[in-house]
Amino acid sequence: MRINQDTVLQGSRATLVPYTPAHVPRYHAWMQSEELQRLTASEPLSLEQEYEMQRSWREDADKCTFIVLDTERWSGQARGEEDCMVGDVNLFLTDTEDPTLGEIEIMIAEPSYRGRGFGKEATLMMMSYGVTDLGITKFEAKIGQENEASICMFKKLHFKEVAVNSVFREVTLRLDVSDEEKRWLLDQTSHVKKKTYSEVKLPAGELET
Repeated sequence: MRINQDTVLQGSRATLVPYTPAHVPRYHAWMQSEELQRLTASEPLSLEQEYEMQRSWREDADKCTFIVLDTERWSGQARGEEDCMVGDVNLFLTDTEDPTLGEIEIMIAEPSYRGRGFGKEATLMMMSYGVTDLGITKFEAKIGQENEASICMFKKLHFKEVAVNSVFREVTLRLDVSDEEKRWLLDQTSHVKKKTYSEVKLPAGELET
């Protein structure tokens, strides 16, 4: 989705940046993990296929993705973004009859960053962006039944379990963003700084389009 190609959302732990070709090698390395393939219901791709996927995320109107960086490591710009990557967060806008419904996914790929609040903050930031910039009023999350930590996190973010698919062993959680929920969400993300990607000082060669 081109709408976020020049957007940076900087939180206290996590920073969200657009998914560029510079991020693909690290992302590709993550997705060789059988654990991540299982948790994300993904098939392993070749590096060339991963670059094609990155281009589709950038171009397709029904997908919005950010790469999750470690704010502390990234903010000083002493390291390239690839060295600061911890995961990604996505929104799928695939219901053609309801453009206000977004399916949200979060992946903290680096094991050392799990359970430290990165997933929660990144998810809240993406939800806030979805509400304020994409017109989302309803969120769904589809999570494997074995991923208890992710299910628990979404429930803490006010999502309610609405369905269980025993065939795919998947739980669907949902949040309708009422006025009250919107105020809560915006309050949770009031510390987030929104910047343009092109104005952020990056190491030479780091910004690719």
